[in-house]
Amino acid sequence: MKFLKVFLLVLAAIIASVVLFFLFLTVTEFYPKENQSIPVEGTAEKKLSLNTPYRLVTWNTGYGCLGETADFFMDGGKRVNTATEAETKENIQAIASFIKSAQADIILLQETDFSSSRSHRINQVEFYAQNSGGFNFSFARNFKVHFIPYPLPPIGKVDSGILTLTRFNIEESTRIPLPCPFKYPVRLCNLKRCLLVSRLPVSDDTRELVLVNLHLEAYDDGEGKVLQTKVLLDFIKSENDKGNFVIASGDFNQTFSSGEQNNDADDDDLWNPGILNREDFNDFDVLFGTEIPTCRSLNKPYDKSENFRTYIIDGIIVSKNISVTEFKTENLHFKNTDHNPVLMEFSLR
Repeated sequence: MKFLKVFLLVLAAIIASVVLFFLFLTVTEFYPKENQSIPVEGTAEKKLSLNTPYRLVTWNTGYGCLGETADFFMDGGKRVNTATEAETKENIQAIASFIKSAQADIILLQETDFSSSRSHRINQVEFYAQNSGGFNFSFARNFKVHFIPYPLPPIGKVDSGILTLTRFNIEESTRIPLPCPFKYPVRLCNLKRCLLVSRLPVSDDTRELVLVNLHLEAYDDGEGKVLQTKVLLDFIKSENDKGNFVIASGDFNQTFSSGEQNNDADDDDLWNPGILNREDFNDFDVLFGTEIPTCRSLNKPYDKSENFRTYIIDGIIVSKNISVTEFKTENLHFKNTDHNPVLMEFSLR
């Protein structure tokens, strides 16, 4: 009888702890449902000009922890903690060095951690801002959970988002929420994705450059990608109709055709991207590569000598009043993140 009483007390304590934990996650859930003004920081004051060449880099930085040695449990790998603190610092330093060498005027980064257990609480937003050399920047969170209890070891605290940096004056930045496909309580520990929209004035012109930094859904059943893409498409069409210059870029987690994927690693259990309908974007120029992959599977550490599942899911969509003189994916063989950077040279007409 005494044993049963102790057992019931322990069981009640466990149940109460679980209930309180879910209550805590519910009360503290990060779930902004309306457009939000995002602070713009930095010292850049210069305005864009017409018919002047500029360079843009878009890159999913893998929160500094998804370099060539990483595998990840959500993609068929085994690890939760994928990099040491030293490796994380090495990765973000290498990413910053490449961006500097590319002489980019506009930088759109995804999976940039602000203060997360998984990346040893390194403030990557501050790091990239300090290493940009006086750029303006804005940061929109899309993943903020005080503690994710799974798997083992647990993921822990996550505070992460998308970061836009530019040599030019950002007049305003706005966080536009995207539909979340996950239901309660799974939603509590998932990303709340968004578009980070930054508006840059243009000298001697009433139009503005509208930059859209994005990172669309990855691990849903497909419905989330469709709904989020529709929000993106409706937004850029509305800005295009105003006559503004529009650039939407980042990690789409989708391709524009089933051929834009390497299936040499014949494993049906690996993650596959969604497929975008190119006809939906006929009012724009769609820039996706066809040869160099922009992303690799994280089911195991990367070895370029092996057949590996790779994808082309990072790209750039531009309005037709923008002239693109160069577009390429730089093949860095996923040394410091599971994505390759995508670069564009362009001018406003």
